[in-house]
Amino acid sequence: MSIDILMPALSPTMEEGVLAKWHVAVGDTVKAGDVIAEIETDKATMEVEAVDEGVISALLVAAGTEGVKVNRVIAQLDSEGESEGEAAPPPSPAAPGLLPRGEDLEASNPPPLGEVDREAVEGVLQSTDRIAASPLARRLARAAGLDLATISGSGPHGRIIKRDIDAQAGRRPVTAQATPTQASAPRQVQSLEEMGIAPGSYDLIPLDGMGKTIARRMTDSFRDIPHFPLTIDLELNALLEARTRINAGLEASGVKVSVNDLIIRCAALALKRVPMANASYTPQGIAVHHHADIAVAVAIDGGLITPIIRAAETKGLAQIATEMKDLAARARARKLKPEEFQGGTFSISNLGMFGIKSFASIINEPQGAILSVGTGEKRAVVRGDSLAIATVMTVTLTCDHRVLNGTIGAQWLNEFKRLIEDPLMMLV
Repeated sequence: MSIDILMPALSPTMEEGVLAKWHVAVGDTVKAGDVIAEIETDKATMEVEAVDEGVISALLVAAGTEGVKVNRVIAQLDSEGESEGEAAPPPSPAAPGLLPRGEDLEASNPPPLGEVDREAVEGVLQSTDRIAASPLARRLARAAGLDLATISGSGPHGRIIKRDIDAQAGRRPVTAQATPTQASAPRQVQSLEEMGIAPGSYDLIPLDGMGKTIARRMTDSFRDIPHFPLTIDLELNALLEARTRINAGLEASGVKVSVNDLIIRCAALALKRVPMANASYTPQGIAVHHHADIAVAVAIDGGLITPIIRAAETKGLAQIATEMKDLAARARARKLKPEEFQGGTFSISNLGMFGIKSFASIINEPQGAILSVGTGEKRAVVRGDSLAIATVMTVTLTCDHRVLNGTIGAQWLNEFKRLIEDPLMMLV
């Protein structure tokens, strides 16, 4: 039996990708779990694994091909040892053959279970000592108190995916928004020539997948989210002194805590103390998150990515520093797994190292707020009736007004200020 291997959707925003490298050739024998290819998405380069055993009978897309659409047939696998030269059946979308390593593969248009070979699916399920379900479906099932053994999967090979959990829990799955009316539709960008720029007077740098995604998401966020900024100044003297003492104590371990690591820790604690600031807007209501999953903006070649410190409120400074260093390094190498940069509850963008005094970031949807951190600099401050010199940093909290009103945003900033200016409060 010939099985089609399809271009997988490696992230919710992925529509196409680059087939960077094949790890197999025609005639190679593979088994489930073998890495067979590398795919470049808009955010990272990911290895993908085979989910069936057999012999590679055809590679239909060459390595290095750009713009490969999701669900396109990229290779075929002979699972029954058909003789060489035997005609392969026409491509069928019924049996995707790739599963991204470490990723929730929610099929874009998976066939109903009745449209695939039920005996083959049951054999796959019985041959494993676990229930086939995506990590996202497992998390949703745990949160809803559902037993996966009682749920039928509608994903590839009977895999339980998000919509199966939604259906079982009686939730309304999120669907695509209706086409905007002419009055609300975004304007079409004209060519430079139509706006009076002479042809040949500029160099054009084509957008890669990341650039296109950033442009679309930021446009959607700025246009569709009713946002407002709140700005406050913070004195850093006590924080800088605490950092010096902390790093002296950690010197033997080789761990070095940065100001940004302290900011992450303070932001996470402030989110737990003002829980309504750690929330997201949904059409069904305001989702208040259980943990402070802090996404930190990291500049990489061609764009920006936000690796996440999960449950940051539960982690000490040494652990935050170690995780952040590792995440940033792999982000720049485009080696992050999707779950390492998707799904945060709050973002931090720090441009202080570039000398930027104050700025307001665009909200990273579906998060309810993002903190913009400026540079720390010596400024004159008033203490009582006297002037003094202190190291001061300006931060701006951009809020989604559907989630955080001015009072909640101010409460969070005041709690954050208290932690920054008195680091011992992190121990309380």
